[in-house]
Amino acid sequence: MNKQMIKTAVLATSLIAGSAFAQDHMKLGVWAEDQDVSGGTVSAEKITAESNGWLVVHRTGEDHKPGPVVGHAPLKKGENMDVAAILTEEVKSGDKLMLMLHGEAGGMSTGIFEYTLGAKEDGPVKIDGKLVMDVITAL
Repeated sequence: MNKQMIKTAVLATSLIAGSAFAQDHMKLGVWAEDQDVSGGTVSAEKITAESNGWLVVHRTGEDHKPGPVVGHAPLKKGENMDVAAILTEEVKSGDKLMLMLHGEAGGMSTGIFEYTLGAKEDGPVKIDGKLVMDVITAL
């Protein structure tokens, strides 16, 4: 094998590995930890979105079904780090919160959060029918 063939093989391997890393890196998701919300905010460590949208904070229970919205924050396409949402009502220690990725589609205004529980405007993002979210416990 000559040097040119070796360089081509190394480059091709690097491109394939880089492409796989980029695809894995752009997997949609919400990552958050249990946290103190006594300051009136809740945060996600990282959110990856395929388009501009929203971090939406829902109340939930042990069943992990989304309940009423108690906060939201805007997101940009791509990777969002340390996203904080201001809570719109009191959340007590021990309450469960669902931090969910919502889109920016279907509403009448861009940049205005228009979702209400069950609506399609600015609704939840799903992958294979599953919500993109993480559930935490308020401390």
